[in-house]
Amino acid sequence: MAPSRARAEEPSDQDSGNEDFPSPAPKRRRVSPPREDEANISEENQLPAFPQSATTLSRVRRTVDDARRPSNSTAGPTESIPAASTSTFASLSVSPWLVHSLAAMAIKNPTDIQRACIPQILAGRDCIGGSRTGTGKTVAFAVPILQKWAEDPFGTYAVVLTPTRELALQIFEQFQALGTPQNLKTVLITGGVDMRPQALALAARPHIVVATPGRLADHILTSGKETTVGLSRAKVVVFDEADRLLAPGSGSMLPDINTCLSAVPPSPSRLTLLFTATVTPEVRALKDAPRPKDRLPIFVSEIADPDDPSSFSPSTSTSLTTNTTKSLLPPTLSQTYLQVPMTHKDAFLHVLLSVPSFTQPPAGSSSPAPPSIIIFTNRTSTADLLHRTLLLLSHPVTSLHSALPQTQRARNLSDFRSQKSRILIATDVASRGLDIPDVRVVVNYDVPRNPTDYVHRVGRTARAGREGTSVTFVGQRDVSLVLAIEEYVGGGGMVEWGEEGVNVETRVVRGRTLKDVAEARMEALRDVEGGKDVTGWRRRIKKDTSRGGSK
Repeated sequence: MAPSRARAEEPSDQDSGNEDFPSPAPKRRRVSPPREDEANISEENQLPAFPQSATTLSRVRRTVDDARRPSNSTAGPTESIPAASTSTFASLSVSPWLVHSLAAMAIKNPTDIQRACIPQILAGRDCIGGSRTGTGKTVAFAVPILQKWAEDPFGTYAVVLTPTRELALQIFEQFQALGTPQNLKTVLITGGVDMRPQALALAARPHIVVATPGRLADHILTSGKETTVGLSRAKVVVFDEADRLLAPGSGSMLPDINTCLSAVPPSPSRLTLLFTATVTPEVRALKDAPRPKDRLPIFVSEIADPDDPSSFSPSTSTSLTTNTTKSLLPPTLSQTYLQVPMTHKDAFLHVLLSVPSFTQPPAGSSSPAPPSIIIFTNRTSTADLLHRTLLLLSHPVTSLHSALPQTQRARNLSDFRSQKSRILIATDVASRGLDIPDVRVVVNYDVPRNPTDYVHRVGRTARAGREGTSVTFVGQRDVSLVLAIEEYVGGGGMVEWGEEGVNVETRVVRGRTLKDVAEARMEALRDVEGGKDVTGWRRRIKKDTSRGGSK
């Protein structure tokens, strides 16, 4: 996971006494002509102290009446948004060079969140954008950022903060692809790699900085003022997956975020953009923050059901409307559950991964390859042991979790994307933002403790209109968690998993399945206790010389 420190203290308000930074040097090159209605990009008040509220697990099943009950929030004045059927990026005042870059990436028509946010960001408004997974939120902020940067392409223009290394890498690659025609310089600042090359790249004043909060905070505190001084000219700060970045409690990233914000201009002098698939109270509280009278109101847009135009809800900072029935999960996702005994979860998973729908190409698919599968666990130790066990059972599996070195994490993710290993066992470091179109199945080996994590996990499949299936293993003690998830996401809830001609329980108890799985698990446990990695090599253990040992 992205580097973060488990600090529980409350974040302090951003220092409002920072000096105003002088205006940039006169423009020496202009790529696209300025619009007459172009607004001054000067931004939001400082972030308020975030309430220490957490999502509580409800034990009450959502009723049909609750699902149909309309939202109580009052709709305020809304802006005119181009119709989805006729909208193009050109109609949103996007520069031709960016339209060509998007077309080269096979992105030709904007999604709802892009239609709502791109014009408002270009107009200089702070933005809170909420939309379900797989709807193109990265493009929604990358396109207007690059268009405004191209008007004066000198110095650091934007800082993008995101919670995980893998998501930071994905955003970095998308910025690179979009900005290639304009020689965009983007730098990636994440943990797990040497800080010295990163410090040199920061000192070179890159145009876009994509970072995880922990590593960028380390540079601000230790790399020297001359390294991070370029951040003081940033015009835009983006919080991607803002619900995780602003979450309070154990493992909170707020101390690191406050450190990062101390190096950029104060809120009134910059644009602040927040994007997330789950708009939490911490994110929603920002729309009510006090603002100067000369500032444009915050633009808040929560995209609900894309198939229902009436649920599209752009708004100002005084209104926020949502649709709670289909706003969180894609309509092409099939949610299922499988009841399993806690002592034989490995055996049930082994059998499930061997059924025809998990090993054969989907019906009607043009690809001859079997479907890609992501298996989520709650703990790193569980992911490591399960990876070893399934390898011994001859499954094409790899893993992604915070205990792996960064080079190994990147290699494993690359193997999964290329389907060299079509099964990925991961913790929640893989649950946010990763866009892997071939994923057809998500298995929740462990039920997530927080319903928002469930939304992000199952959002790895059924992306961009594709079909997908989620299977959640439910044990004796997981019923209350499943009910809380169903209440949170709404809709029809989960149905029991089934496949014609397949009885998972019968296959588990028949033959040598239980014995084979138990033997594989015991061998995996011996390897873990013996300090061996998944390839069988013994890990190198560093000697502690601080207590009089040999040097």
